[in-house]
Amino acid sequence: MKIGFWSPYLDTFGGGERYILTLASYLSKKEEVHVFWDDPAIKAPLSRFLKIDLTHAKFIENIFKENTYKKALKTLEYDLIFVLSDGSVPLTLAKKNILHFQVPFIFPKPSRITKLKLKKYQHVITNSYFTKSFIDKSFNVDSQVIYPPVDIKSFYSAKKENIILSVGRFSANQLHPKKQEVLIEVFKELYKNHKDWKLILIGQAKKDDQKYLRKLKKLTSGFAIKILDNLDQKKLREIYSKASIYWHATGFGEDEIKSPHRMEHFGISTVEASAAGVVPVVIGMGGQREIIEDKKNGLLWRTKSQLLYETSALIEDKNRLQKLSENAIKNSGKFSQEVFIKEYEKIIY
Repeated sequence: MKIGFWSPYLDTFGGGERYILTLASYLSKKEEVHVFWDDPAIKAPLSRFLKIDLTHAKFIENIFKENTYKKALKTLEYDLIFVLSDGSVPLTLAKKNILHFQVPFIFPKPSRITKLKLKKYQHVITNSYFTKSFIDKSFNVDSQVIYPPVDIKSFYSAKKENIILSVGRFSANQLHPKKQEVLIEVFKELYKNHKDWKLILIGQAKKDDQKYLRKLKKLTSGFAIKILDNLDQKKLREIYSKASIYWHATGFGEDEIKSPHRMEHFGISTVEASAAGVVPVVIGMGGQREIIEDKKNGLLWRTKSQLLYETSALIEDKNRLQKLSENAIKNSGKFSQEVFIKEYEKIIY
């Protein structure tokens, strides 16, 4: 088979890129796989950063930048084209086409032209039922949910320490900000009665994120709070292995219905924490509710006072903490790369 992959966000090295390139890597070992991107030099850093083997995938000229007619003619050469949508529906005439949505876009009903383009896609895929609920309405489709692949085998649980961990990019202005300032505020209250605990915040920080990062560091003064930016994967997994509780606040203070893009659309870091036996205490909004069953393999919260109460109670009940940790590890298996690949094999072959 000749298979093409297209993401307009390839240079962001994000969750969507991990999603499609995990599939591209697997398929490239037995099929001819092309990734549409004008600068082939992006291949090496993508492979290193995402820890994905792209040796057998060929990066070629981006056919989706051209006008509709020329693009359509080139797509005819392919048995399958996989598109990560930025909200648009590109025209493709490949034998089989898959359209994937990572973001819960809200649009008016699709135009006649969009409807015609959609007919060429045999499968519309979303990364969670949360995303599906909005995509189905916006595009008048019945999408299929295939959860993102998480490399759970690379995470492990070591001797646990009194660490609360949160992982997410440091940015106040991105699509769904991680709200680290909320976590810092709650931890300061928690710290009054639990001075043997510490909070570690880890995430990527680009040049335009530095102002927000400085603001966060200023807020931590005098408290057992560490902020670690641009940490390598080995060190990140080591901290995951030692942490006891995982916090996540994306979506706090936002309207889930009016602004679904401000939520965590799925929650890969929550699955990573679970795989390492770190008990998730995460906001009960967006895709997080599909990962965490409240009081079974983690805890869900909605208010800052609830986050404080649930975390304090968990710290004071070591047996419950251990049981939730064990259940979190078991639950993480539902989101493995192996499950992801099996789901795609069903629709590709």
